[in-house]
Amino acid sequence: MELITLMNPILALLVLLFVVPKMYNALIILVWQPFVLTRRFKKQGISGPKYRFLYGNIDEINKIKRESHVSVLDPNSNDIFPRTFPHYQQWMTLYGETFLYWNGTEPMLCISDLELVKQILSNKSGLFVKSKIRPELFKLVGMKGLVFVEGVDWVRHRRILNPAFSIDRLKIMTKVMVECTLRILEEWSDVKREQKMEMNREFRRLTADIIATAAFGSSYNEGIEVFRTQEELKKCCVRCLTNVYIPGTRQDSQALVSCSPRYLPTPSNIRIWKLDRKMKNSVKKVVDSRLASKQDYGDDLLGIMLKSCESEKKETKLSIEEIIDECKTFFFGGYETNSNLLTWTTMLLSLHQDWQEKLRDEIFQECGKDKTPDSDTFSKLKLMNMVFLESLRLYGPVSYFSRDATKDLTLGHLKILMKMHSDKAVWGSDADKFNPLRFENGVSRAAKHPNALLAFSMGPRACIGQNFAMIEAKVVLTMILQRFRLSLSGEYKHAPVDHLTLTPQYGLPVMLQPL
Repeated sequence: MELITLMNPILALLVLLFVVPKMYNALIILVWQPFVLTRRFKKQGISGPKYRFLYGNIDEINKIKRESHVSVLDPNSNDIFPRTFPHYQQWMTLYGETFLYWNGTEPMLCISDLELVKQILSNKSGLFVKSKIRPELFKLVGMKGLVFVEGVDWVRHRRILNPAFSIDRLKIMTKVMVECTLRILEEWSDVKREQKMEMNREFRRLTADIIATAAFGSSYNEGIEVFRTQEELKKCCVRCLTNVYIPGTRQDSQALVSCSPRYLPTPSNIRIWKLDRKMKNSVKKVVDSRLASKQDYGDDLLGIMLKSCESEKKETKLSIEEIIDECKTFFFGGYETNSNLLTWTTMLLSLHQDWQEKLRDEIFQECGKDKTPDSDTFSKLKLMNMVFLESLRLYGPVSYFSRDATKDLTLGHLKILMKMHSDKAVWGSDADKFNPLRFENGVSRAAKHPNALLAFSMGPRACIGQNFAMIEAKVVLTMILQRFRLSLSGEYKHAPVDHLTLTPQYGLPVMLQPL
C-alpha cells in the first residue's frame, strides 16, 4: 500500500514532465506563432484575414468557395479567377496584391508581383524550396518523385530523367502519340453527322493511353488500374484540402503530430490508405513486368530509370522505391495536366470559329487533309502554337506555385498566384480576351514582362515534360481538326474549378461535325 502511495506522485511527475512541454509547444503553434507573425507582417504593411484558433481561415475559405461554385460564367468570359479562387479575389480586394492568410496553423503569404516571382523561381542557391505539402498528396504523386525531391537528390533525378525527354526521344514518342490518337479516332468513326461528345472524358482517356504507351511501354488497358486509382485518390485529396491540417514537418510542431487527424482511422483516411496500397501494387506490376522481360529494358522513361538501378555510381542511380514514385508522378502529370490543356483549348476554339478555321487551313497547308502528321510537321504550325500559349495563359492547368523560404522557417509558404496571367498592367487592356496573336513575336515579347507566362514555371525547376506536353497537344488537335468541326453544345456550363488542376466542373460537351 505504501509503495502504491509512493508511486502515485512519481507517476504524476512523469506525466507532468511529458505533458507540459507538449502543451507548451502546442500553445506556441496555435497561439503565439500566429500572433507574432501577424504583427511582424503588419509592420511591413502586409495584412490579411484574421487568424482563428486551430482552423485559421479554412471555414471562411470553404464558405466562400461553396457560394462561388453555384455560379456559372458566361462562356465568352475568360475572367475565371473570381470563380476558381473567390477567397483570394476577396482578400486581394481588401488587403492588396500581397497578403497573409492561415491554412489551419500554417501561414501562407500570397504574392503576384512578377519581379519577385522571377527571383523566387529562378533562385539556385536553395533559399526557396518546394513547399511541404499534405501527406495525402504525396500518396497521389509520390514523395520521392521529381516534383518534391530537393537538393542533390533533385539533381540526381533530373540528370537521370533528362534523356527520356531529349529531341530524339520526343520524335520517337510522336509516332506513339499518333498511333494512340488514331485508335480513339477510330472509335469516333461512327460519327456520320453532328453528334455530341464529352470531350474532357475523351481527352483523359487519350492522354492516359499516350503516357502509358510512350513512357512506360504499356497501354491504357494495362495501366487502367493506376489511372482509376489515381482518379479516386485525387477526389479524396481535394476533399482533404478543406480539412484542418496540423503540420508535422517542423521541429516545433512534432508535439501535435500524434493528434493530427491524418493519423486517425477515419473512413476518409482508411479509403486513402487502401487506394495508396492499391496504386503502389498497380505501379509495381508495371515495373515488375519490365524487369521480368529479361531483355534490354528499352529506352523509354521506364527503361531509362530501370537501367539506372544497375549503375554503381550513386549520382546516376535510382532505387526501386524512387522509380515507383516517379511512375506515379509521370502517370498523373502525363494525363491530368495534358487532358486539361486539350479541354480548354477545344473550348476556346469551339467558341472562336474564326481561329478554328485558321488552324485548319494551316494544318491543310502544312500537313494536308489526309496525311498523318509527323514530328517535322509541328514546328511549322505557328498559329497552333500561339493558340496553345494563349490557352495556357487563360486556362493554365496549374493555378499557383508554392515555395518555402529556408532562411526563415517561421515564414511559412509562399504561394505564387497565377492571377498575373490576366493582369491588364502586364498583358494590356485585352488581357481577359482570347487573342493568340499576342504571341506572334514569341513568348518573351507577348507582354510587358519577358517572364509573364508561367504555365510551366521557370528557372531550374521548370517542368521537365513541357515539350512532351506541347507536342502531344499538337498531335491530338491536328488530327481532330483534320476530321471534325467543333462547336459548343447548348448543354455546356462554363464553370472552371480548381481540383488540384483547373478542370471544367460540368465537363465539356462539344458537337462534333465530320468534315
